[in-house]
Amino acid sequence: MNGGIPGRIGIQQRVLPSYRVPFFDALATACPQGVSVFAGQPRPEDGILGSAELQRARRFEANNVHHFSGPFYLLSQPNILDWLESWQPDVLIAEANPRNLSLASAVRWMHTHRHQVIGWGLGAPSSGSALGGLQNALRRRFLGQFDALITYSQLGAGQYRAAGFPSERIFVAPNAVAPRPNHPAPLRLPNFKDGKPLVLFVGRLQARKRLELLIKACAALPAALQLRLVIIGDGPEHAALKALAAQVYPSTEFTGARQGADLDAYFDSADLFVLPGTGGLAVQQAMSHALPVIAAEADGTQSDLVRPGNGWQLPPGDLSALTRTLEYALSDAARLRQMGQASYHIVSEEINLEAMVAAFGRAISAVLSS
Repeated sequence: MNGGIPGRIGIQQRVLPSYRVPFFDALATACPQGVSVFAGQPRPEDGILGSAELQRARRFEANNVHHFSGPFYLLSQPNILDWLESWQPDVLIAEANPRNLSLASAVRWMHTHRHQVIGWGLGAPSSGSALGGLQNALRRRFLGQFDALITYSQLGAGQYRAAGFPSERIFVAPNAVAPRPNHPAPLRLPNFKDGKPLVLFVGRLQARKRLELLIKACAALPAALQLRLVIIGDGPEHAALKALAAQVYPSTEFTGARQGADLDAYFDSADLFVLPGTGGLAVQQAMSHALPVIAAEADGTQSDLVRPGNGWQLPPGDLSALTRTLEYALSDAARLRQMGQASYHIVSEEINLEAMVAAFGRAISAVLSS
């Protein structure tokens, strides 16, 4: 792809969160014929911060119509064909989400015009319920409409293969929110500063982040391993978390939101990054500062990012597992330093925006040449 990624690219999304803007702009930079992103507005309960303006990619506002909620939630985007008619993409990259009632008509439009459609999804875990056979058959039928699939991880790729999708048409693009680091890995002392490790969390303070587990786990550690817990961010759970910390772990520090050099200084001072719940956009950023990571197993997007060599993945919501892992991790500063260097290598050489763009480029080139 010396001349860039071929074709005119359309990307369908339910919403456009701010963390995804750098990727779409990087992809547009690599696509000489352009990228248009079709996305609408989130629901208030989504807790998604407003998107930043796209600089290189174009934006077409989707008319999101939300139906029902919870497990019955469905979405329609009735103006998706208007966008396709105006943009005329050679390749449509669409969320592989059967809850979008407008997706089938968009796929039909693309195939009628002899264009290609790539599904972009987390994977397709097999159902073990009483209706599992029917659900799995419906999943295979849904996936069969795509010309290729892009997923975040090898776990997701394996699930797509198990669902019967051809291996040669599955592409792994590890989830990245930042470019490869342009700074060297920070050098840390062999031992913890003042003998007290610093454990860091960065992110929006929401219920799904399960920060109450982290606070309780720190309180349950032996006296010899009492640590400095720093929670950076703001959000709807701020007051409740501060009240809990005052009761069970008063030394917890809440700094509020931090950005830029101020945030970088916290990353460089920390010894371990912990994400006890879902939505860990800061994991890659922490790894770029040579931090080992403890993360809850969530949707599979981090399964290639957090590995035995640089961290631990835990069952979600398991307080005892988090406590045990914290105790083990902090028992050996030298081991943590080695794991931190492994984190830096992963985001420098394997998982970053540049690698994600390259993987999308391979998928686009493959469907255009088929």
